[in-house]
Amino acid sequence: MITATDWGLLANVWGSLEHLPIALSKLLPALDFVSAAVFAITGALVASRKQMDIIGFMWLGIVTGVGGGTFRDLLLGVPVFWVQDATPVVACLIASVIVYFTAHLVNSRYRLILWLDAIGMALVTMAGTAKGIDNGAGPVVAVAMGVITATVGGIVRDILGQEPSILLRREIYVTAALAGAILYVLLVGFGIDRWVAAFVGGASALIIRGLAITYGLSLPVYRARAGRNVEDID
Repeated sequence: MITATDWGLLANVWGSLEHLPIALSKLLPALDFVSAAVFAITGALVASRKQMDIIGFMWLGIVTGVGGGTFRDLLLGVPVFWVQDATPVVACLIASVIVYFTAHLVNSRYRLILWLDAIGMALVTMAGTAKGIDNGAGPVVAVAMGVITATVGGIVRDILGQEPSILLRREIYVTAALAGAILYVLLVGFGIDRWVAAFVGGASALIIRGLAITYGLSLPVYRARAGRNVEDID
């Protein structure tokens, strides 16, 4: 049973998040930049599967690359990261053009999409969670920001590319982002250096997603059952 002392300890741990220095702020632009480029590649690869023109490559690359971070910043009420500095958008454009001329060299573009998407997911989960904490969000909201950042870009990509949505795939995806974000928040709350926490949380999310891709791991799904009659409800 959790005692009052235990609850007090937990409250102190979570309360320490509000007083953390924004030491990771220097890392966030780099995470946004790298993750935008990685996600842009997945968007461009989807464009190649749909045989789009080069403008389609660039458009799908940009919305995939910056979609999650844009939604995150709008929810947090802070300046959108690529509006302040357009470098991530330029990275998305360059990555998309490169894919346009090299996609035919890849044997299995869908497989590459899955793995690059996993890497991007791990990166933006940490970026989203850290930015939530840096902007005064509590641990639950910070975790939500990490998961939202990790999934929105891929959802937009799949909708525009008419691919099966990441939310509808059987393999673990959102759960991996959730686990990484929670682990990051916990480690930071217990005083672990935020760079170390980001590495451990991101690596955990990537490993979970990687195992899901390799072995087709999934959580138990809802099984349809026979409905009840009105008489049974009464």
